[in-house]
Amino acid sequence: VQVVESGGGLQQAGGSLKLSCVASGFTFHDAAIAWFRQAPGKEREVIGCTSTSTGQRTSLASAKGRFTISTDNGQNTAFLQMNSLKLDDTGVYYCNAEGLDPDIRRATWWGQGIQVTVAS
Repeated sequence: VQVVESGGGLQQAGGSLKLSCVASGFTFHDAAIAWFRQAPGKEREVIGCTSTSTGQRTSLASAKGRFTISTDNGQNTAFLQMNSLKLDDTGVYYCNAEGLDPDIRRATWWGQGIQVTVAS
C-alpha cells in the first residue's frame, strides 16, 4: 500500500494551493480519505474527510469555505484545494486513508507528509 502526497510548497497569504494524494494497493473506491495538518509546535489535527463511495464530506470548522476535499476514484487520487490561505495554515499536511488491504482487512495508512508554508 502506498499513499503519497504532492503539491505543497510556499505560497503567499491569500493565495491557493492544491494538494494531491495518490494511493494504491487498497480499495480506493470504498475508502475514507482524510487530510490532517500539523502546525509547528502543535498536535496533528484533522482538516476534513470524505467517503470515496458516497462522496459525503466533513470539514474542520476553520477550513469550511476555504478548503475543499475531493477525489478522483478513477485515478485513485484525493485532493485538498486550499484557498484564501492564512499564515496559520503553515504546517505539514498528511493524507490518511482507511480501506481494505489485499487480504481484505480494514486498515489505515498515512502518507509521508508534505510541507505547506504560507508567507506574508
